[in-house]
Amino acid sequence: MQINRKQLFQASCLSLLVTGLSFGIRAGILDKLGGEFALDKGQLAAITATAFWGFPLAVVIGGMVVDIIGMKKLLVLAFIFHLVGIVLTIFAGGYWTLFISTLMVGLANGTVEAACNPLVAGLYTDNKATKLNHFHLWFPGGIVIGSVIVYLLNIIGLSWQIQVSAMLIPTVIYGFLFSKLDFPVTERVASGVSYGGMYKALLNPLFIFMFICMFGTAITELFTAQWIDVLLKKVSDNALLLLTLETGVMVLGRAFAKPVLKKITPQSLLLISAVLAALGLYMFTTVSGPMLYLAAIVFGMGVCFFWPTMLGFVNTNMPETGALGLNLMGGAGMFAVSIFTIFMGGFYDSIVKEAGNDTTAGKQVLQATLVIPLILIVAFTGLVIYMRGRAKKSAAAVQV
Repeated sequence: MQINRKQLFQASCLSLLVTGLSFGIRAGILDKLGGEFALDKGQLAAITATAFWGFPLAVVIGGMVVDIIGMKKLLVLAFIFHLVGIVLTIFAGGYWTLFISTLMVGLANGTVEAACNPLVAGLYTDNKATKLNHFHLWFPGGIVIGSVIVYLLNIIGLSWQIQVSAMLIPTVIYGFLFSKLDFPVTERVASGVSYGGMYKALLNPLFIFMFICMFGTAITELFTAQWIDVLLKKVSDNALLLLTLETGVMVLGRAFAKPVLKKITPQSLLLISAVLAALGLYMFTTVSGPMLYLAAIVFGMGVCFFWPTMLGFVNTNMPETGALGLNLMGGAGMFAVSIFTIFMGGFYDSIVKEAGNDTTAGKQVLQATLVIPLILIVAFTGLVIYMRGRAKKSAAAVQV
């Protein structure tokens, strides 16, 4: 068996690109779907949330079975889910077909990460945090490309169905590439850590702490990105452009993760990220006009490193948690986003009903969301202090 590390990484990036495209295109057409199928914000939130709870369902189950069935079979399944979900979306006729098709795409996205996160970590054991950042830049990259597709095809006047169809091209390509490649075993299997040892490692208080923090980092990043066109449409002529700008910053940041992580520890990077994310969200709720573009840049800088650095921190400091640890982290984040999205969809509708219009509803939802990165600032400050103390203890033990 010959393992082609470069081609496996490239195919992994392409599969994550499809995941990002699904977010960017869905964010761009969400309001259109509401108008065409007479869906209120609560129904749109339920449809959107389906992708977020479909993801954790797939990523957690995938994390449990990836060592048994192998990463290749999981990615074949991801390809099938993507293909079915995209085609069903194109031919959707109302709430339930959109619900089911979005669920299929969510399952596909989760299955991609269930296989590719441990694949990338296993391929680059000496450089996990950096390569996970490079891999995960294709998620915001896909959002940028998806947003641009929606913007340009809207100008041309093409339908949202054609915009969704654009996802079929990279889907077919990544499915073909993975079908031709050999895959290694996961890092946990290669290192000889038992299943019992893996599950025991999940009870580590540090893992539990990071698992909980993942709720907040994922909500801050993904809820805001997915709903930005809806939340800011009353204060910006082109809220989708704000999403494109924000995710463009994320792509650049993750591309240059290596020099950043050489100068700063992952835990310090998470703290700085939380501060910038909170500042960006605050600006979204208080500024208007061209200043919104500055808010998008600041917010993009804040959420840029959240997801891959959380995964990299866990796998580097607790490698015995294996693929399941990585995938539980991803599942926790997406599940939290799904619950938060449903709750905030109802909150949005209640504001509109009470006020009689939705001029301020988006900003009120963002104000409520701002609490989360503020809590993360406190949590990551504690993490920085804890890791500094642990490093001192390790240094003292070596000297003795």
